[in-house]
Amino acid sequence: MHHSNALNRLDRLPISRFHKATLLAVSFAYFFEFADINTFATTAPKLIHVWGITVDQIAYVTSLSFVGMFIGSVVAGGLADRWGRKRTLVWTTVFFGLFSFASVFSWDLVSLGVFRILTSAGLSAMTVVAVIYVNEMYPSKVRGKFQAYAIVVGICGTPATNLIASAVVPLSDWSWRLVYLWGSLGLLLVLFTRRLKESPRWHESRGEYDRADAVLREIETRVSAETGPLPEPAPPVVETASTKAPLKLLLQRKYLMPTLLLTVLWVTQTIGFFGYSSWAPTLLAKEGFSVEKSVFYVALTTVGAPLGSYLASLVTDRFERKWCLAGFGTVIALCGLLYGLTFNPVLIVVFGFLVNMFERGYTALGYAYSPELFDTRSRSLGTGVSYGLGRLSNAAGPLIVAALYNTSGYRSVFFFIAGTWLVGAVVLAVFGPLTRGGARSAPGTGPRAGDSPDEGPGTADGQASRSVRKTPSPS
Repeated sequence: MHHSNALNRLDRLPISRFHKATLLAVSFAYFFEFADINTFATTAPKLIHVWGITVDQIAYVTSLSFVGMFIGSVVAGGLADRWGRKRTLVWTTVFFGLFSFASVFSWDLVSLGVFRILTSAGLSAMTVVAVIYVNEMYPSKVRGKFQAYAIVVGICGTPATNLIASAVVPLSDWSWRLVYLWGSLGLLLVLFTRRLKESPRWHESRGEYDRADAVLREIETRVSAETGPLPEPAPPVVETASTKAPLKLLLQRKYLMPTLLLTVLWVTQTIGFFGYSSWAPTLLAKEGFSVEKSVFYVALTTVGAPLGSYLASLVTDRFERKWCLAGFGTVIALCGLLYGLTFNPVLIVVFGFLVNMFERGYTALGYAYSPELFDTRSRSLGTGVSYGLGRLSNAAGPLIVAALYNTSGYRSVFFFIAGTWLVGAVVLAVFGPLTRGGARSAPGTGPRAGDSPDEGPGTADGQASRSVRKTPSPS
């Protein structure tokens, strides 16, 4: 067999129970990623009281956690190329679950910090692989929507964790440990393993056409049994087989520009989001609100998160993603600034709700947009490196927030965060390529979305079916 035509065979499939089962598994992984990612933020106010730690110490632990995220993202890209998308998704989820469980038994700030760094590495690794997996397994015309659907379910982990924390943290001096126990339940993803299929596009990128065809035939048999005969796939697009994408690949011009753009996207998103979510409970407590009230207010604001992901699902495949991202980023900057300028509990909840809603929509859009700027060979590496650099940038973010708070006060933190979001929105608006089929690329951004993957990045490659037939297409 010379070509398995994975892209077009997957693209012509109607949505079926196979897609829904895959969505359920990915949503479960996302749920506990979002559930676990803010556990330290929700327990930090209590640790200040129990262990006597300072705001600066919280900043150092948070900063080092983002170093762990960077390492996890970059390593995940290599592992996903070597082990496959499915296997890496499962093992990275198990990894962060195990170290979240270890956090339950931490005995001081150093031990908790080490466990949180390792947990963060697993969280970020899992996210990178999940983004790539959804991109490669769903038809191009709906992949953005299903990426957002997965986050609609997954993001519920954030308010769930905050509400659980608001209930259990005040109970005793040890009950904060239950928050980490809750975060470790991502380990249960192993129960979904049999329902997940390896990405046939990954097999194809390695030249393993027989294996790709075997997976595709299994999927097609299940879908056709449910929906009826399938239409003929479009002619195949040949990609160069590659077992490993070296890091220097991203220095090539056609890969460097999208990598730099996505690095800006994830740097501004990371500093902007975590600057808000990681510090809101602690800063509210420092400004005179009780620990119980500060955690509760933040828990209420995160209820808006699932609505934001659902909003993204309504617009992501209908409008250009770059313009949606720029618009959402601008709204977040405005609402976040207003959040920082008020001490009225009602307005804190209202503006915090809007920040969470649009930020989670922004994240869903970013997850759909990022892998579309690369071909299959570079997708794992490019997505992992740019996402990882974004997370690494926030190693400095908490230190900047702590310095601003200590020298200039509470409101200066939110001016900084709003400015960060605006920078990201402007860069995307000016330099971001278009990724919907039939659209023209922005000036200077390279190939139009939809060009053949062999022609380089900038491709929502579901449109590549227009390419000339190279080899006979299997049915």
